[in-house]
Amino acid sequence: MSQVRELDDLLAELEATMGKLAEGTSPLDELVAAHQRAVRLLADAQSRLANLKARAEQTARLLAE
Repeated sequence: MSQVRELDDLLAELEATMGKLAEGTSPLDELVAAHQRAVRLLADAQSRLANLKARAEQTARLLAE
């Protein structure tokens, strides 16, 4: 369950970062840094989600046997 919690935290951080970008009121260098952070967070979230999905599918296969 900790991976799910970590994913939830990561998604919350991504949402906050996207909010900062959407405001567009920060200096350009901060917006660029926020964009770079959002790209990293998104890649990490996609990777974790794929891992969780694979584990869920494996568990479903085991339960179906």
